[in-house]
Amino acid sequence: MSQKPGVGCGAAIVRGGRLLLVERRKIPEAGHWNLPGGKVDFLERVEAAVLREIREEVGVELQLGPLLCVTEMIGADGQHWVSPIYRATIAAGEPVNREPDKIAAIGWFPLDAPPSPLAQGARDAIKALFPLARKEAGQQ
Repeated sequence: MSQKPGVGCGAAIVRGGRLLLVERRKIPEAGHWNLPGGKVDFLERVEAAVLREIREEVGVELQLGPLLCVTEMIGADGQHWVSPIYRATIAAGEPVNREPDKIAAIGWFPLDAPPSPLAQGARDAIKALFPLARKEAGQQ
């Protein structure tokens, strides 16, 4: 294992008040529900990595929104990842599990009732989405 942090990326895809999550099969955070996403390749822009990873994992094309948050997964399974997470909507396609060797399941979950256990990225995204969800609903 490298002693340097890795750079990941993720997309918080919300539709109808529900967040798209994937259940991870591999470390780090195997068995946890997380946002779709993955590793940023060397010399790849983060936005391009998000679009590529989501296409590879769940087979949809995205419309990226703003940067939602940056998550840091430190220490789980002896790893350290820093991952920008973008808010996104589906531009084309319906999510399907295109990487069953990496993903055990996919699903849409209410922001206020996510599955357990949640990976760090999903926890951070949900925390960042709640103020936005209240604002969009006209609440303070």
